Amino acid sequence: MLKIAIDVMGADNGIAPIVQGVVRALKNRDFIAVIIGDEAQITPLIPTHLRQKVEIVHCADYIRMEESAASATKRTQSSIFKAIELLQNDAVSAVVSPGHSGASMSLATLKIGRIKGVLRPAICTTMPTTSDKPSMILDAGANTDCKPEYLVDFAIMGYEYAKHVVGLENPRVGLLSNGEEDNKGNELTKASFKMLKHFDFFKGNVEGRDIFNGSVDVIVCDGFSGNLVLKASEGVASAINSVLKKEIKSCLCSMFGALFLRGVFRKLKQKMDHSEYGGAPLLGVQKVVIISHGSSNARAIECAIYQALLAIESDICAKLAHTFANKAPIQE
Repeated sequence: MLKIAIDVMGADNGIAPIVQGVVRALKNRDFIAVIIGDEAQITPLIPTHLRQKVEIVHCADYIRMEESAASATKRTQSSIFKAIELLQNDAVSAVVSPGHSGASMSLATLKIGRIKGVLRPAICTTMPTTSDKPSMILDAGANTDCKPEYLVDFAIMGYEYAKHVVGLENPRVGLLSNGEEDNKGNELTKASFKMLKHFDFFKGNVEGRDIFNGSVDVIVCDGFSGNLVLKASEGVASAINSVLKKEIKSCLCSMFGALFLRGVFRKLKQKMDHSEYGGAPLLGVQKVVIISHGSSNARAIECAIYQALLAIESDICAKLAHTFANKAPIQE
């Protein structure tokens, strides 16, 4: 049975919602959860009937959000170090962590290693769209400063992930820019466009609005821009939710109307809620690592575990290794 390591230390809301997410996933899928964290806090949260499917690796130390990611390499007793070490030694098949994302990325790159041919790993995050399928942005924060060659790698990895994990037959890839015209963008996007235009899956420049309208499936950008888009979209979704609640409560007519539209609001919440998308895979490393939001609730962790299982079952790391081993030289 597959084993998934879950680092439960360092999340914004403590251990409880992370363990609750693990429990919910265990009720729906067959796997062994290897939970890394404070055993005294974890044990009471595991139902008796599920304890045979749980292994606890006691650990009190963790990388705080305000600490440098570089410190993770020296903190051998920290929860993320132990989780990545288990993955490195094949004791587990994937790692899920809502802790310090920089520490997770640094340790995964250092101890697990990049897939040969990949210049930089990238965070691939999922975004809601008006279509039935979500879109994906990469990089969403792993690489703030990029070269055009990195964005080409991101495009290839995003295409393969969309095809083999998400299940899209012919994923469409766009380059995030400030206009759809071929000559738009900064120096990075202009140079990246010249390289990407040789790929059949490339559909050209896209604007920020195209992330949500389903016109492309994968949006490529540098990690600085991708992280700004991610945080801004989360803020907009939260603001819309707050405004709707406020307006519905403002008058009796609105409350009655909301009763008739409960199903619509439920679907809207589900589509807009980042918890439904779980975590973001770190693509480009040799094994499955899922980076979850620090504020993840139980549902987000549950979905992140499903995402890890799907990535393992689709053998995405091996598929990426094969793709990059056979990658043609980049044309300019």
